[in-house]
Amino acid sequence: QVQLVESGGGLVQAGGSLRLSCVASGSIVRPNVMGWYRQAPGKQRELVASITSIGGTYYADFVKGRFTISRDNDKNTCYLQMNSLKPEDTAVYYCNFRYQYWGQGTQVTVSA
Repeated sequence: QVQLVESGGGLVQAGGSLRLSCVASGSIVRPNVMGWYRQAPGKQRELVASITSIGGTYYADFVKGRFTISRDNDKNTCYLQMNSLKPEDTAVYYCNFRYQYWGQGTQVTVSA
């Protein structure tokens, strides 16, 4: 079992920045992949970015150039730096581990 705890969400104006963190605990095995997904009201959950335990990254087109995913394997922590935020980035952001485990989600709200 793996437990994930996210933090860092909040309310920000358009153009602002937020940094999300996700701490994993429990049966951490490697190699692995950690990712950030988001779900806006009335929409399906979608992948935002992911990173492997050796640093390979993937970004959805709608965040390329604005968001940066990173991780600290010693701390079992994954980060999502979000810059140039837009109102359409408003959603609950979820951390995922190995496509299997989910965090409880953290709300990100971007005002126009």
